Amino acid sequence: MISDRMVGVLRLLQSDDGSGQVADVTAAGAAAVGVDGLAVSLVTEGDLTELLWCSDAATRRFEDLQLTLGEGPGPDAARTGAMVWVPDLVGVRLARWPALAMEAPALPARAVFCFPMGIGAIRTGVLTAVRRAPGPLTAQQADDALILADALTARCLGIGESRVAGPPPAGSPPTLQHAVIHQATGMVSVQLSLPLPQALLRLRAHAYSSGRSITDISQDVVDRQLRLDHHGNGTPPTVVDKD
Repeated sequence: MISDRMVGVLRLLQSDDGSGQVADVTAAGAAAVGVDGLAVSLVTEGDLTELLWCSDAATRRFEDLQLTLGEGPGPDAARTGAMVWVPDLVGVRLARWPALAMEAPALPARAVFCFPMGIGAIRTGVLTAVRRAPGPLTAQQADDALILADALTARCLGIGESRVAGPPPAGSPPTLQHAVIHQATGMVSVQLSLPLPQALLRLRAHAYSSGRSITDISQDVVDRQLRLDHHGNGTPPTVVDKD
């Protein structure tokens, strides 16, 4: 059963409040799940993930460490598609994650809970919940985290996006929105020398982090009002003065 707090989080997630939306969702989501921080990473290639957003410094430090070491609950969840819960990082067996086990005592994070994001065989990413104190999640907190992971999966896959972004203009061809996304994906692929699937993930990541639809972001790319870099940030394209 979903808690009232998580109902509020889902309403924030579905709204289009602008630049403050991500911060509001992370703060409310962490409170609902009973943790100190949340992070969302997208699966990019193989078992690799790319950090989409992170709520606080302690959670980012843990995510960076997992990326550096190539091991931990996050990579395991991304690889297997199964939940990985670690109620006490200090108690992790050395044989499980040797490098992480050595670093764990110095980390501010003491408990980590990773929830895979995806539908069926499609793996889109991982929701990571970090707490500074050891201990398991309650049944309600676990249920809320699973519901949040499902909602984030739908958002990352663009399910229900037309409801958030509004209907297309009257008389528009039904494939117009998809066409501009495909065109923008091709442009990002060329600009960043990335395979098309990774280029599409960059577009989705930037759209989500900026609180805009992927259609709007794609249109900006096609109109050359936005250029993505290798870190997923977007800047106006450089104008060269030929005079």
